[in-house]
Amino acid sequence: MIGCIAQARMGSTRLPGKIMMKLDDKNTVIDYMMNQLRHSKLIDKFVIATTNLREDDIIENHVKNLKVDCFRGDPNDVLDRYYQCAKKYSFKTIVRITCDCPLIDPNIVDLVVEKYKNTKCDFATNTLHRTFPYGTEVEVFSFEALEKSWKNAKKPSEREHVTPFIRDPQNKFRLENIERQDDLSHLRYTIDGIDDLKLVKEIVKNIHAKPISLKHILDLYKTKPAIFKINENVKHDDYNSTIKKDEKYIK
Repeated sequence: MIGCIAQARMGSTRLPGKIMMKLDDKNTVIDYMMNQLRHSKLIDKFVIATTNLREDDIIENHVKNLKVDCFRGDPNDVLDRYYQCAKKYSFKTIVRITCDCPLIDPNIVDLVVEKYKNTKCDFATNTLHRTFPYGTEVEVFSFEALEKSWKNAKKPSEREHVTPFIRDPQNKFRLENIERQDDLSHLRYTIDGIDDLKLVKEIVKNIHAKPISLKHILDLYKTKPAIFKINENVKHDDYNSTIKKDEKYIK
C-alpha cells in the first residue's frame, strides 16, 4: 500500500499556528494541502501525523471532522512518528509531505511515485538537486528504508527531519532524483513566515482551478510577476538550527 504521511504541528517557530490560518474565506493551509493531494492518482491512503502535545488537539479534531485519519506521536522525534504511523497502517511505500506546502502539485507527487516504482530504488525525490520550486517537495521511500533509519539514526537532524539518514551516501541507499530542464528553484511558495503566507493568499486569489498545478502558478508568474516579490527577502530555513544540535551531539 502507498501511504501518504503529511506532518503537521501548531508550534512553528517562525509562524505559530500557520497550518490553521485561512488562505481564503473558508479553507486553511492544511485544507488546501489535503484538497490538492486528493487529486493524486497513486496514493492509496492519506494520514496527517501530528504530535501528542495538547496544542495539536486542534489539528486532530479538524482533520477528523473532514474524515481524514490522524496519527499522533513524538513532537521532536519525527522519524519515530513516521515509523510508528507507517507501521500502524501497514504502508509498504511512504510518501512524505509537509503541511506547510499547501499548493503541493499532485501531478508532481505522482511523478515522484512513478520514479520510485519504475527504478526500484529505496528513495525518490525532487530535492536532492533542486530544480522544482520550494513548496513542491516530495519524498517517497520504502518501509524497509524507514525502518533501517529508525533503528540506526542517531543525530538530531536525522531524527527531526526524517530522511537525512537515508539521503546520506555513506548509508548506501539507492537514491533517485527528478529534475526539470528549466531550473525553477528561485520560486518559493512554501509557508515559513508571514510574507510566504501573503504570497500564497495572492496565488489562490488569482487561480481558480482545482487542483492548482505548477503550470497554473508558472502562468501566473508570467502575467503577474510582481506577486512573487512579496516573499523575495525570506531566507530558506534548511534546518540550520538542527545542524547546530548535531554539533553538540557529536561533541
